[in-house]
Amino acid sequence: MNQLSAMRAFRCIVEAKGFSAAAERLDTTHSTISRQLQQLETELGVQLINRNTRRFSLTGAGEQYYAACVDILDRVDAASQAMAQGHQRPEGLLRVSVPLVVGTLDLPHWLPGFQKRYPDIELELCCDDQFVDLVAEGFDVAIRIASGLADTTLIARTLTVSKQVLVASPAYIRIHGLPRTAQELDKHRLLTFIGASSDWELSSARGTSVKVTPNGQFRSNTISALHAATLAGAGIACFTQATVRSDLALGRLVSILPNYSLGERHYYAIYPQARYLAPKVRAFVDFITDYYQMGNNAST
Repeated sequence: MNQLSAMRAFRCIVEAKGFSAAAERLDTTHSTISRQLQQLETELGVQLINRNTRRFSLTGAGEQYYAACVDILDRVDAASQAMAQGHQRPEGLLRVSVPLVVGTLDLPHWLPGFQKRYPDIELELCCDDQFVDLVAEGFDVAIRIASGLADTTLIARTLTVSKQVLVASPAYIRIHGLPRTAQELDKHRLLTFIGASSDWELSSARGTSVKVTPNGQFRSNTISALHAATLAGAGIACFTQATVRSDLALGRLVSILPNYSLGERHYYAIYPQARYLAPKVRAFVDFITDYYQMGNNAST
C-alpha cells in the first residue's frame, strides 16, 4: 500500500463528502477509492469512516486521523513546491575553491555579471593554489588549472583549454632587449612558478624543441605574485594566455617568441557526483564556462 496515496484518498473522501465525488476528483474509480480506504484502516487497525448506503460519517479516530492527514499532506506538498522552485531558481550558499589567479586576476571580469544574474546565490570564494578535498572540506565546486587530471570520483567539466605563452613587460624589453630565438632565453631573467616543471620546453613550427631551464632569479608559489613581478619588469615568465589576455591587449605585457609552442593547460570545473546537480552549482558552472570560452574564442 502507498500510504501517502491512501491518505490523500481518505482526505478527498472527507472533503468531497462521498466516495463517488472523491473518485471523480482524483480521476479514479469508486472501487479503487474504497479499496485504498480499507487498506488504510487495516494498516492502522481502526475504523475511520462509518458508512452505509445513504451517507457516511467519521469515527472519533477518523476525525483525529483526518486532522493529521491534512497537516502531513500540506507539509509534503509545501516541501515539494519548495524543491520545485529551488530547482528553477538558483539560490543559497555556494562554496567554491579556486586558484589565486582566478580569485584575483579573473574575478573582476566575471563576478559582477554573476551576481547580477543570480542575486539569490551567496558566493563564498576560497582562493588556494593547493588542491582541496571538496567533500571533506564542504565545497560545492572547484576550479582547477592543470595539464590533465588523475582518475577521480569527481565530475570534471572542461571550461576551456588555453595555450601557454611567454611574456615580459615593455620596461623589461627596453632594458634587456627582445629575445629572437629560444636559445637567447638563457641570457635573460626567467621567472618561475614553484611546483611546476623546472624546465620550459619550447617547440618550433618546424617540429624541433628546445628545453630551457629558468635561472631562478625569482620564484613564487602563486601565479598572482609571479604576474605582479612580471608586470613590474622583473623578467620573462610563462602563463596561460587566459591569464594574460587583457595585459597583452592593453600593452602591459609583450608576447615573447610567439612562434614557439609551450603546451596547453586545461581549466576544469570539478564537483562531487550527484544524481541531481544543485541549481546553484549548475548555474555557476554554466556561467563560468561561458566566461572562459568567450574569452578563449576572443583570443584565437
